Amino acid sequence: MDERLDPAAVLSPYHRFTRSEWAALRADTPLTLSMEDLTRLRSLNDPISLEEVVAIYLPLSRLLALYVAATQGLYKATQRFLGDEGGKVPYIIGVGGSVAAGKSTLSRVMQALLSRWPNTPKVELVTTDGFLYPNAVLQSEGLLEKKGFPESYDGVKLLSFVSDVKAGERHVRAPVYSHVTYDIVPGESIVIDRPDILILEGLNVLSVNRGTKDGRAIAFVSDFFDFTVYLHAAEADLERWFIQRFMRLRDTAFRDPSSYFRKYADLDDAQAVATARDIWTKINLRNLRENVFPTMPRASLILTKGPNHIIEEVELRKL
Repeated sequence: MDERLDPAAVLSPYHRFTRSEWAALRADTPLTLSMEDLTRLRSLNDPISLEEVVAIYLPLSRLLALYVAATQGLYKATQRFLGDEGGKVPYIIGVGGSVAAGKSTLSRVMQALLSRWPNTPKVELVTTDGFLYPNAVLQSEGLLEKKGFPESYDGVKLLSFVSDVKAGERHVRAPVYSHVTYDIVPGESIVIDRPDILILEGLNVLSVNRGTKDGRAIAFVSDFFDFTVYLHAAEADLERWFIQRFMRLRDTAFRDPSSYFRKYADLDDAQAVATARDIWTKINLRNLRENVFPTMPRASLILTKGPNHIIEEVELRKL
């Protein structure tokens, strides 16, 4: 990749790689996942293959190994300077992108690969879904139809969680969200206890807060990230994948009597497609255009998928 020949590439804040160029950066990073592992990790309607892991995720794992080591060295240097003998500082990775892009699969595969490094670090994965306001709150605030928009999250609780993890606090709790009941699970939480690496996955993890009129600094979640990934795809592909997933869920999870979406289980094909497209257009596409996609230029790494869910281009932010 000779960026010197492309004036636009020189001005871009990113190094751009074709799939084959990126795959060549794997070097000797070992493949530690089996097909059985991958089947367990991938999400519904996300046909990730072992070849995809080798071409995309192993080079990423190698890059992150270098970044984590360098960042930990920097933290230790700062601690020595300050005379602070505090514990380790977790490395936090943010994963953002649209509904149906495949963020969950990407995050779970990353977690599996990173946790299998030779020094077997402790790698935790948390999604921002747990920080959505409960449906009752969203309903009372008129936000139920904007679920997934930035204002539908308890930003204070999410910021506090990430801040505590980054500070090395013990037993930090995150709420649990159920995709079956489409709501926060009362009384349930997951406990994060000083991981080496935390992956935080969600639609708007790269968003920034609006500034104040008096110019005061306001912290936002991405302030605490060491590395960020944005999973990108064309709107038409995202819509198609969303509808395909909806159709599969109609025949599976939606039939659970406790499912919030039980009302969709008995729709015929035409009705189901129309309903899915309506949900996509009114909620997910609007959120993508207004809130999610504008955060892409803030990512450390952009992975762009083609129509078949295959990552075709990689963009790595220049240091």
